[in-house]
Amino acid sequence: MRDLQYRFLEMLDEFGYDIFNLKMIKDTGYFSAKRISYALKSLTKSGMLIKIEQGKYVRSNFNNEFVIGNFLAPDGGIGYWSALNSYGLTEQFPNVIFIQTSKRKGEIVFRNLRYKFVKVAPRKLKGYKKIGIGNHSYRMSDLEKTIVDCFDLPQHAGWYHETIKAFNNAKLNPNKLIRYCKIINNTSATKRMGYLSELLGKKEMASFIQYAQSAIKQSYSLFEISGETDGQYDNRWKLVINMPIEEIIEIANS
Repeated sequence: MRDLQYRFLEMLDEFGYDIFNLKMIKDTGYFSAKRISYALKSLTKSGMLIKIEQGKYVRSNFNNEFVIGNFLAPDGGIGYWSALNSYGLTEQFPNVIFIQTSKRKGEIVFRNLRYKFVKVAPRKLKGYKKIGIGNHSYRMSDLEKTIVDCFDLPQHAGWYHETIKAFNNAKLNPNKLIRYCKIINNTSATKRMGYLSELLGKKEMASFIQYAQSAIKQSYSLFEISGETDGQYDNRWKLVINMPIEEIIEIANS
């Protein structure tokens, strides 16, 4: 058995597999299904491998949480609050890794971290950049996609205190912002970003403001989804400004 363990670990080294699934091991052609099962059981029992979920394992000395998160949902990528933190746009970092995916998947707790999988429509799985090399790589939403995703689903980004501040501090490409707004197709989120662009005097966002205005429909939306239902009606943006404007500006500059 020790010889099998040694050869299995040697194979992992050869392929650079610090995190892997059963198919990856079977595809090497090195071991029969029976010997793979023996090796995994003994190496897991000894603590050299850790089972994350059914059929997926990580070596005990590997701890890149973004690689692990993306491996568990490879169709998507790291996003929302986790991406905001990676871009230096929030000082808050919850004990959660947010992963965007088109699959329904329950939370996984691993090494005192919660991995939260945010299910979205497949059309929204665009705009990732690859970070790292080989088996140590992961995908993360690019800056503009991160901002748009956070306005689309602010509950996964610390709500508006974090999203407003991030929007104000990020150096955004308005054309990319427009592209992602078209993909998510969330008129209310687009209006909020357009309103903020004007309120905060972002002259570089002129083309985005023009686009956001063209997307407006007649119905009003709350500026803060989870806030009060009454407030100042902004006819230009068809928004109910249910937060004091002074507070919005203060949050943006915090």
